[in-house]
Amino acid sequence: MMKKNPLRKYLREEKLPHMFCPGCGCGQVLNTFLQLVDELPIDLNSTVAIGGVGCTARIPVYIKTDVLHGVHGRTLAWATGIKLQKPQTRVVIFAGDGDAASIGGNHFIQAARRNLDVTMLVVNNLNFAMTGGQVSPLTPAAAVTMTTPYGSGEPPFDLCKIAEAAGATYVARASTIYQPHMKGLMKSALLHEGFAVLEILSQCPTHFGRYALNTGEPGKVLDWMRSISVMTDKTKNMDAEELEDKVILGEFVNKTRPIFKGSSVYRGEEQ
Repeated sequence: MMKKNPLRKYLREEKLPHMFCPGCGCGQVLNTFLQLVDELPIDLNSTVAIGGVGCTARIPVYIKTDVLHGVHGRTLAWATGIKLQKPQTRVVIFAGDGDAASIGGNHFIQAARRNLDVTMLVVNNLNFAMTGGQVSPLTPAAAVTMTTPYGSGEPPFDLCKIAEAAGATYVARASTIYQPHMKGLMKSALLHEGFAVLEILSQCPTHFGRYALNTGEPGKVLDWMRSISVMTDKTKNMDAEELEDKVILGEFVNKTRPIFKGSSVYRGEEQ
């Protein structure tokens, strides 16, 4: 008899099988999160998992906790309301690169500015994958997508630099190709008090792979991701030319400052 994965107790089994494409990195992110739920541990009875629209936004649907799954780009707006009403509640956001950096971009910088006490896991698969592989704000320059058949003519955002500049108190970038490293950074993000952003570079063989890399094979997409990834400790011995078009993985910001608790007017305090 096949042994049952002990992490399945944290899943809504009635929602299985999942909808992720073969080779998608979202399953790795979900698995890593559930490992930390089990190890830290995280009380799912006092946790809200939020997803907007997209492949990544489906992750919370499978977790046995309170879930808010709504419209595109508004995850941080809902998170703000939850934290102001019930500040003791742990809020974990699962967003894609389009969800966080495109329609949700303004919410992102405002949450960072306020230092909203939530964890935001941004799974960056470099395109709008659920809707067919359109270009996103994090798609590499010159990459072919469904909506950029001759290559993207726009430079991508560096989401971690935006988060740091806007005031986030924890900022890091991981990748699904280095799961232990991703797990360590996710643990730090989950334990951090304040606005914690973990960008996770993830593979999308179905769309980004086929359009940008001319392959739908997950292994080849992972090889490409490995070829462009550099750990922070190795960047010290690399010049600007060597770092061009590379994705730097590691922890960039880990500091403390007062978290956002809302205006004193709404808390009923005297001015």
